[in-house]
Parts: sequence; C-alpha cells; structure tokens
Amino acid sequence: MQPTLVYAICSFNDIPSRQAIGFHLMVLEDDGNHRPWPVIVVRWGKKVLGYVNKCPHHSVNLDWEQNEFLDPNGIRLMCGKHGSTFELGTGRCVEGPCQGRALTPIALVVVDGDICAVGVHLAEDDA
Repeated sequence: MQPTLVYAICSFNDIPSRQAIGFHLMVLEDDGNHRPWPVIVVRWGKKVLGYVNKCPHHSVNLDWEQNEFLDPNGIRLMCGKHGSTFELGTGRCVEGPCQGRALTPIALVVVDGDICAVGVHLAEDDA
C-alpha cells in the first residue's frame, strides 16, 4: 500500500478567517511532466476548504484581481468574469451561467499548523 501524499501549501495562520487565497501549484504527472494546478484555499474559522481555481462555465480563474474570490457579502466564492456564485462548503454553483455545476474540490488537511493538499503529487519547489 502506497503512503498518502501530503504537501504543505501554507501556514493555517497565513489565511485570515473568512478569507480565500489562491495558490499556483504544479502537479507532477506520472510521466514526469509538470502541469499547472491553480487552487483556492478558504479558511472559515477552524475549517479549511479547497477548490481548483477554474469556473465550470468557461474554465477561467475565479479571481478578478489577485486573491479576490468572495462575493460582496463575503459568503460565497464568485467568478469575476461571469458573476456565478458558489457555496463555500460544497462548491456548487447557486447563481449564474453555470448553475447546477460545481467547482472541483481538493482534499485539504491541517497538519502541525500547516494547510496541506492530500492525495496529489505536487512538484516541490527547491528554493
């Protein structure tokens, strides 16, 4: 049985509660190639949620400016291009052109104060 892969993305305290931050990660494919993997990490109190930063409507990034992901009320993720809004807890589109579809979730855990991606092989930064 292969061990579960866990990669630290940032410190839990790097993201204020009720905020979302985007990260540009790289997935290491089985053939050794790297593939960009833009993700959104949301912290809501002690809970962390993650989604691929790609609107299901036209595959554009959600943020309209760097790290601007939440709607004006600060309670849903929002696509800056089309205005679609997504439930934080499920990623399901509740309003806009992609209604009924959902963001792609990513598995996150908090380990020793770090928010970590689980079950994906990331290319590590040697810097």
